[in-house]
Amino acid sequence: MMKKKNISASKASLVLFLCQMVSALDVPLDSKLLEELLQPPTIIQQSPKDYIVDPRENIVIQCEAKGKPPPSFSWTRNGTHFDIDKDALVTMKPNSGTLVVNIMNGGKAEAYEGVYQCTARNERGAAISNNIVIRPSRSPLWTKEKLEPNHVREGDSLVLHCRPPVGLPPPIIFWMDNAFQRLPQSERVSQGLNGDLYFSNVQPEDTREDYICYARFNHTQTIQQKQPISVKVFSTKPVTERQPVLLTPTGSTSTKVELRGNVLLLECIAAGLPTPVIRWIKEGGELPANRTFFENFKKTLKIIDVSEADSGNYKCIARNTLGSAHHVISVTVKAAPYWITAPRNLVLSPGEDGTLICRANGNPKPDITWLANGVPIAIAPEDPSRKVDGDTIIFSHVQERSSAVYQCNASNEYGYLLANAFVNVLAEPPRILTPANKLYQVIADSPALLDCAYFGSPKPEIEWFKGVKGSILRGNEYVFHDNGTLEIPVAQKDSTGTYTCVARNELGKIQNEVQLEVKDPTMIIKQPEYKVIQRYGQVSFECIIKHDPTLLPTVVWLKDNDELPDDERFLVGKDNLTIMNVTDKDDGTYTCVVNTTLDSVSASAVLTVVAAPPTPAIIYARPNPPFDLELTGQLERSIELSWVPGDENNSPITNFVIEFEDGLHEPGVWHYQTEVPGTQTTVQLKLSPYVNYSFRVIAVNEIGRSQPSEPSEQYLTKSANPDENPSNVQGIGSEPDNLVITWESLKGFQSNGPGLQYKVSWRQKDVDDEWTSVIVANVSKYIVSGTPTFVPYEIKVQALNDLGYAPEPLEVIGHSGEDLPMVAPGNVQVHVINSTLAKVHWDPVPPKTVRGHLQGYKVYYWKVQSLSRRNRRHVEKKILTFRGNKTFGMLPGLEPYSSYKLNVRVVNGKGEGPASPDKVFKTPEGVPSSPSFLKITNPTLDSLTLEWGSPTHPNGVLTSYILKFQPINNTHELGPLVEIRIPANESSLILKNLNYSTRYKFYFNAQTSVGSGSQITEEAVTIMDEAGILRPAVGAGKVQPLYPRIRNVTTAAAETYANISWEYEGPDHVNFYVEYGVAGSKEDWKKEIVNASRSFFVLKGLTPGTAYKVRVGAEGLSQGPGVRSSEDVFETGPAMASRQVDIATQGWFIGLMCAVALLILILLIVCFIRRNKGGKYPVKEKEDAHADPEIQPMKEDDGTFGEYRSLESDAEDHKPLKKGSRTPSDRTVKKEDSDDSLVDYGEGVNGQFNEDGSFIGQYSGKKEKEPAEGNESSEAPSPVNAMNSFV
Repeated sequence: MMKKKNISASKASLVLFLCQMVSALDVPLDSKLLEELLQPPTIIQQSPKDYIVDPRENIVIQCEAKGKPPPSFSWTRNGTHFDIDKDALVTMKPNSGTLVVNIMNGGKAEAYEGVYQCTARNERGAAISNNIVIRPSRSPLWTKEKLEPNHVREGDSLVLHCRPPVGLPPPIIFWMDNAFQRLPQSERVSQGLNGDLYFSNVQPEDTREDYICYARFNHTQTIQQKQPISVKVFSTKPVTERQPVLLTPTGSTSTKVELRGNVLLLECIAAGLPTPVIRWIKEGGELPANRTFFENFKKTLKIIDVSEADSGNYKCIARNTLGSAHHVISVTVKAAPYWITAPRNLVLSPGEDGTLICRANGNPKPDITWLANGVPIAIAPEDPSRKVDGDTIIFSHVQERSSAVYQCNASNEYGYLLANAFVNVLAEPPRILTPANKLYQVIADSPALLDCAYFGSPKPEIEWFKGVKGSILRGNEYVFHDNGTLEIPVAQKDSTGTYTCVARNELGKIQNEVQLEVKDPTMIIKQPEYKVIQRYGQVSFECIIKHDPTLLPTVVWLKDNDELPDDERFLVGKDNLTIMNVTDKDDGTYTCVVNTTLDSVSASAVLTVVAAPPTPAIIYARPNPPFDLELTGQLERSIELSWVPGDENNSPITNFVIEFEDGLHEPGVWHYQTEVPGTQTTVQLKLSPYVNYSFRVIAVNEIGRSQPSEPSEQYLTKSANPDENPSNVQGIGSEPDNLVITWESLKGFQSNGPGLQYKVSWRQKDVDDEWTSVIVANVSKYIVSGTPTFVPYEIKVQALNDLGYAPEPLEVIGHSGEDLPMVAPGNVQVHVINSTLAKVHWDPVPPKTVRGHLQGYKVYYWKVQSLSRRNRRHVEKKILTFRGNKTFGMLPGLEPYSSYKLNVRVVNGKGEGPASPDKVFKTPEGVPSSPSFLKITNPTLDSLTLEWGSPTHPNGVLTSYILKFQPINNTHELGPLVEIRIPANESSLILKNLNYSTRYKFYFNAQTSVGSGSQITEEAVTIMDEAGILRPAVGAGKVQPLYPRIRNVTTAAAETYANISWEYEGPDHVNFYVEYGVAGSKEDWKKEIVNASRSFFVLKGLTPGTAYKVRVGAEGLSQGPGVRSSEDVFETGPAMASRQVDIATQGWFIGLMCAVALLILILLIVCFIRRNKGGKYPVKEKEDAHADPEIQPMKEDDGTFGEYRSLESDAEDHKPLKKGSRTPSDRTVKKEDSDDSLVDYGEGVNGQFNEDGSFIGQYSGKKEKEPAEGNESSEAPSPVNAMNSFV
């Protein structure tokens, strides 16, 4: 059975249409065919409806049309025939309807004011243009008036009236002084929309004689000037402050009517001192985001592209420190007619049916009237095939005489729309437009598309044959497209041959032959391989190919997916790539790409460059910058630049980079221009118009880039038409009835001249509509309103400046705005796969109802209730999105034994469509989760009590619980396993007949009819004897641990030692030991014995910055083996290597210390002499005076000094570190980690621990003692200790 489907424009050569049809009859854009077919007239270009002309220039009223035969033209003026032959000043262009009124030969533009309409007519009908209103522009002189000086008191308000002459179009108003300088404006002084100059309050600096209002009439390029106005401000002290009063608008309310799509401007200007601040709000709503702008220091509210939704009350509030004033503007948005569905051309065969539809909207609703060939349809000649039904004309069983052009006019009080649409009835025998014996070539196993472009009326039937006398092609191996194309999805070598296309209708038959050749695919039979090469070596990559002998392959090598460097070291052979004298820059991925006219293959390999053996060092450096830049040979589009290279610094210059600066558009920004080989010192540079050029040169060698040279002199090029058009042109609708056209604007130097603007053109694709164009300022967006929802448009954007247009731009395809999908997916079915997974199916929605780009489908599903508990809960909907046109999906993560609902929605770029009806499905039972808890209590000699909670998620109906248990001996070996099945309604059990003083391990899980769930485990011990049962108030009933244990092992580490502490639970009279070693090492553990009465120990002699493992053990238990804690890991602190200069080795410090030592020696001698004479040592007097309890009195018997009390004398008062203290996760102790740091105990970070965990430390006056092993201080002795050593 034959298959048919539509194919994209990229696969078919002639999928272009003359017009959009209701019927199936398409007219290909074949030039020869179009020359032969009859076609009614179509207006393709006309002047604007409101046409203001320059009275000094000729008037050109455009009217261009096409048709077959070529149409003739006639005009009406003010509703009556305009006989141009009777007016010598009026001529019509040859082969055109465009009128030229020769004003420059003595005519007056005012004589030709009026309403003009063009008619284009041939034997198939008549098309008419819009009513074109011709009005000459006017720029009248200012009325002379005597202006009195304005004397104003400081702080008062003032309005200077402009009152410009009424012109056509209205002038642009601005205020300047006698020096033609614009008057500065601010929140206090500003110009209103009517051109008047408003002062909220005047200041002394406002006094001047030359306030001048200017009116610029753009159409005639003239400026009119009002007589200067004088303002004199006189001061009164003090200046009285005033609360706000509105200068404009007056009163408390006003009204404003604006048309849809226009710009709404609302203005509030207030007087007051201090200067009031203006704020705008919309009553009962928000100002529209992205379309609201504030101008003139927030005195003007501007809303662009207004719609009916913007109607409402807008309030402006003027406020200063003394009060406020407000005004409400009631805005009504009306609408001139705009299209909903414009009529489209119809091409029909005799006997076919069709419709013309004309739908428009507006406010008020427009009236729809029809014309036939320019005549109201009510008085037009009768046509039995035609019936008018309001905004629709229905055609039934048309004949060739039914051909005509129909006009639809939609009008209201704000404007009108006029559209021409023809009905062309054709009777044509079949024609085949594809050239005869056209050759198609494809690669084996790929699709082949054979064209048979055709035309005929009625539409011909198409058949395909293989060979001249072969049978008709049928079957699943062929696909037959509506445009006549034959597709062979997988072409094989035996598909080669002649194919015949036959087209026939009731008027005739025609056939055409095409040839198909199927070629062998291209293959790389030996691919390049990964290479490692030393610097300055040579490397080669192979790429050997096999291809069809009739195809000519080309081999291209790439580096990192880019072209090979332009370097003679790269040698490309027939089957290989060789790189000579490899450098570090050659490191990367090399790809061999083989192309034929029909296919392409590639293969890649990586090159790694490693260092070469060392060679004597040569100092290389970047080159010095070039100098002496000179510009010669200046032309409009080119110039020659020359320079002198700088020193290359032992590395040859490989190339020069030339950069330019545009001082006119981007001063200070340098752009890349070109680069040349290092042997070249001149270059011819291409220039762009309207750019003020400066150039600089950068030299490059293997080391890097030089500094830029000094800039050259500047060179300004002349203006010209733009050379290029904007890029990245796109058309995407933001609303269902608009088309937002965006583009990337040209940069300043691309404008080629002043006055850069853009001509934006668009027309609906596949409809015989004319281009609509508008010229906009230098912006990057234009919004087309009133478009049909989601239809394709042809778009182009052309740049222009004051000198002319850029070349004709390329057309791009965009789409008007999307709307929400209209219908929900149907036939939703759910197939439950298992207890946690289901599959959902649905039928796709019709493409026309998507009304946008189909993004996929969303499945909403939620759990209604659990079938085991019958309790409803808060519904949490889950969403799964399936991209593209998928019609099924999997729902994972469902809960077993539950009831669910789901629905499906289609999604486009605008959002989601309506939901399908909710579908209910249920999941089967599954295995339960583990019981919520298991507690073991009340241990006796031979029994234990078990209590448990039901599973949090039963996932079905529980059938039973399974309990398994087994004893564990002293070596942690497991005994025989016992299994018990317990009814599902039980929640506790007493196990009897157990062994006394035995540890048991229990495994407990729940079951449903599907199977067993996950289990929980617990351990417990029966007691040793009845006398051993303790009955404390806390913890009664809990199983006590039988075996001793060591837990909470913590470490506090310094550079070379660490304090280890732990908690022990178990019998007394055990021997502790500490084992430690380097973490990650396989060496044996080192063991240190600990006093049994201690729960801490100091490890000494550790290496700084090293990670250690440690564990604590106990031995000598009365029963069973010893116990050990789990391993802990800590890290000693890093060695504190000082970055400062060691002052102990500095000469000045050694001299200072010698002087200090000598001075101390002299003092000691003096003290010794005084002592022998019976005098007292002065320090002793001070000690006696203070009577410090820490100081012992001087010994009278030998006269020696007393000592401060050693910390060792109070060792019994010191306690270990707090139990449970922890070291940080990185196993280091930082100074700031605790207020209770080692520094606070007198010896800083080098404070040390005694064996009992207390700190070793001395006051500075204490005598030196022999240091304990491993506890030597790492600091140099202090001067006080040095003094003690002398004593």
